[in-house]
Amino acid sequence: MQSILSAALPDLSRAAVIWLTLLAVIGVAVSALLLRPGRLRLDPGARIRRAAMPSQLEQAQEEREQGRYAQEVAVAAERATTTAQRRRAEWVAAQEAVEAAWQTYEAAEAAVRRLDAARAMPLPHTTRTPAEYADRERYLHRAALDAYWRRELSVEQLSDVFAHRDGWDPRLHPVEQELVLQRAIRDNLAARHAAAREQEQAAWRAAELAVAAARSLREEAHAATGRRVAEPASVLPLSEVARPSVEQTRENAVIARGRATVPAF
Repeated sequence: MQSILSAALPDLSRAAVIWLTLLAVIGVAVSALLLRPGRLRLDPGARIRRAAMPSQLEQAQEEREQGRYAQEVAVAAERATTTAQRRRAEWVAAQEAVEAAWQTYEAAEAAVRRLDAARAMPLPHTTRTPAEYADRERYLHRAALDAYWRRELSVEQLSDVFAHRDGWDPRLHPVEQELVLQRAIRDNLAARHAAAREQEQAAWRAAELAVAAARSLREEAHAATGRRVAEPASVLPLSEVARPSVEQTRENAVIARGRATVPAF
């Protein structure tokens, strides 16, 4: 009997060890299921989603493409901002040209008014001889040339003076010739002011478009990089700046005077 027990004890001990090991494994599995019930659950949808998601290599490639696009948009936004600043400077220069043209026109208009008032006085008497008419013609030509070199007369007007057409009469008294000359100067400066106003308006529209383009690209750069890009004060909407006021004069019905305040760069 003792020999039988001694022979069976090693087998029983090994069997007990095996059973204890199996029980331990089962206990660990049960504990895992109790702690994380969804760990071993079969989820076909999750497998499909994981299969549809891009791989790490594809994600890295996509991130590189997004970074390259964000960099290109940022560069384009900076260039557009520079263009907007240049257009704004051109608009400011155009406004200054309008102001200068207005001031010269005002001076010419004042001279015409003074000469109009002087017409009420009698003209000095001079002997009407060929020499007198020759002197009057030389005076007219010299005065017209001086006005042309001061850029107060156009080349077409100067040509009319020497051709004695379009109201240019060298036989008139020098006082009357001076009035005709000042009126021609005033008309030429009024036309120059109107041209400057058109250029200023064209510069305004170009600056507005450049500002809108720069703002759009900066917003796109912000969306691409995920951070806000600072916007210079010099590319604020031009509509926030007051436009020049408009005055009316007796000779020129619509002439803008003054220029708007422009934020400094």
